Amino acid sequence: MKRATPAFKSIIFLSAIAFLLTLALPFQAVANNCSKKCATEGCKAKCSVETLKEEVSTLQKKIEKLEKQDNWAQDDIDDLSGRLDAAEMHTATDKISFGVYLRTRADSIHYDNILAAPPSLMGAFFTPPPFGFNGATLPQIQQGIQQMAMAGMIPPPETYDANNDIIYTNKFRMDMKARINENLKFTGRLAAYKVYGDSSGVKFNQGSLGDVTFDGNTSSLPHGDSIRLERATFIYSKEYSDVPISFSLGRRPSTDGPPLEYGNYSEVGGSPVATIINWQFDGASLAFGLENIIGIPGANFKICYGVGYESDWGNSSSLNYMGSSLDDVHMLGFISDLYDNGSTSLMFNYAHAWDITDGFTGTTVMPFIVSKQDTNGDGEAEYYFEQNTGGYISRLEPMTNIGDWDAASLLLRSNLTNEIADIDLFLAGSWTHTDPTQISNNPFYEMLGMGLLSSNGDLETRDGYSIYAGALFPMPFKGRLGLEYNWGSKYWFNFTGAEDSLIGSKLAVRGDVYEAYYIQPIIDKNFFVRLGTQYYDYKYTGSGNPLGAPVRISGATALDTINPVVDEVWNYYASATLSF
Repeated sequence: MKRATPAFKSIIFLSAIAFLLTLALPFQAVANNCSKKCATEGCKAKCSVETLKEEVSTLQKKIEKLEKQDNWAQDDIDDLSGRLDAAEMHTATDKISFGVYLRTRADSIHYDNILAAPPSLMGAFFTPPPFGFNGATLPQIQQGIQQMAMAGMIPPPETYDANNDIIYTNKFRMDMKARINENLKFTGRLAAYKVYGDSSGVKFNQGSLGDVTFDGNTSSLPHGDSIRLERATFIYSKEYSDVPISFSLGRRPSTDGPPLEYGNYSEVGGSPVATIINWQFDGASLAFGLENIIGIPGANFKICYGVGYESDWGNSSSLNYMGSSLDDVHMLGFISDLYDNGSTSLMFNYAHAWDITDGFTGTTVMPFIVSKQDTNGDGEAEYYFEQNTGGYISRLEPMTNIGDWDAASLLLRSNLTNEIADIDLFLAGSWTHTDPTQISNNPFYEMLGMGLLSSNGDLETRDGYSIYAGALFPMPFKGRLGLEYNWGSKYWFNFTGAEDSLIGSKLAVRGDVYEAYYIQPIIDKNFFVRLGTQYYDYKYTGSGNPLGAPVRISGATALDTINPVVDEVWNYYASATLSF
């Protein structure tokens, strides 16, 4: 045990002397009174001796008491010293701090009025000419489809319902943080997301980007029990002339952005506004704090860059004649907090992507396989179709750069505590623009003349729009009641394929989605439960898919529903979340 310092002991000693001197004054008064009562010198001497004994006894008791107080102070000093030593040891040896997120959730999903091409049409793809398309050339297939349309021979789709009465999932995250010094820090996240009773990590493909396991959604959607790197960035920050500047490089925090924090009952999970980008990617950012310069509370500006797809690595077409014609996908944009006073904020996000591809390298289970071969050597390929009756996993690769994409979103958030009550409101208006450049070379899309939001060879620019609004109300026992609504137009297309949903991104829907949920904290935000329901009302085909022109579901034909098209979905869910 460490002992008290000499300076501390000197203070104790001097305090004791001063205290003893004050005690001696009343004893001196007692001695004087005693002497006055004595008539002889012997009596006075005896009185003085008795008084002195009393003084010595009293002083001895006070000294013992002070010594005890000194020991108590020493115990406090030793305890404080031990704590400081532990903190210094922790700082010196524990370079990274960890946080854990674990959510267990149950969903009950009910699909109403699913549209799918009937066997009479699907069978034509597996039948050779002249009664089918298996082994036919592209002109023969397209001419056959045109003749069927003119003769009114394209059948209507079949409709059916499907239910997954109960499906359980576990979502796990381990957050990592480290501050190297005042200018440099590291953040990262490892994640796993698993459906109970499944470890394949591969989903059946129904035509959505969320149905393929690829880099953009590996840890944001259920993909088996593998631990994956979701985020890893370093951030270097410094202040120059009252302008805080930070530079970040690595795997970006680009999922669960605002305003999803309300429904997640958490802090903001990512940088981009979730209405246009909810997607894992690698890249960089450069941010500037502008509040001190322009005088607007919370004002800042951040430039973001990312790579969505690398064309010359890990693909069968890498470094050969096919690969040389496929460019990488790059994205550049900015995020700006226009105003933020702590209760009300206004945020703007813009992004541009070059050379979008007709898919991303990944794995899925295709309902059938399409290939083309020049078996006759005449330069004209024949198309072949093979049913995937065994549910075999397919590796998908993009083949074509199909065009460019622009998107912007303006998000307003406010808390009304100072005006009415602890009510949170948010409203986001968003816009997307697609500029197609060519038809996909993928055999399936090519035979239907599909490009970026285009079909039948028509390449036209399209504008899409979206509205996302929500409100959260205070409830008893610190609960929160949330109500949300979002709408997407016919040509609405965003990159939100990593949105945490077993149905598909609700913010990608071309139509309407309604959601109500109740959040009840058990131990603040460290442990809470959530109950909710969602209603998806799709109006157009292909929500979340960049390929093919959207068609109104009420007028869709069998050719529009080769991949199943969902009309309505009801989902009921309950979850328990641990976070610390």
